[in-house]
Amino acid sequence: MAEELVLDTAIRDWVLVPLSVVMVLIGVLRYFVAKLMRSPSASPSPDPKHVKEGQVVIRARNLRTGAQFIPAKAFKSRKVYYTNEENGLLHVPKEEAQKAQAAMFSDPNMAMDMMKKNLSMIVPQTLTFT
Repeated sequence: MAEELVLDTAIRDWVLVPLSVVMVLIGVLRYFVAKLMRSPSASPSPDPKHVKEGQVVIRARNLRTGAQFIPAKAFKSRKVYYTNEENGLLHVPKEEAQKAQAAMFSDPNMAMDMMKKNLSMIVPQTLTFT
């Protein structure tokens, strides 16, 4: 015969409810600390060139997912439009790709921002576990 597991109302009221409230407040506090630690240079207004590149990628993805609904000739012509090595919208010369990676590693502010983000997540977790 299996016994039912019953939660005492005092445990619910004095342990589970305050613990849930504390966890929600820690999440809110973590959000605001991360917002304060974020440098203004980390979130500039979006560059129109980056927005355009993102939209091109979305259009190419939509073409790939909807390829079965259009004729094969139309798909191939649109694929060439995006992937042509001379003037395709998705083609990035190797030199430019390597420059972007080098610029990312040479910027010390980016590494500092990543460290701040990690620290803003580690400290509340440590305090929660203690």
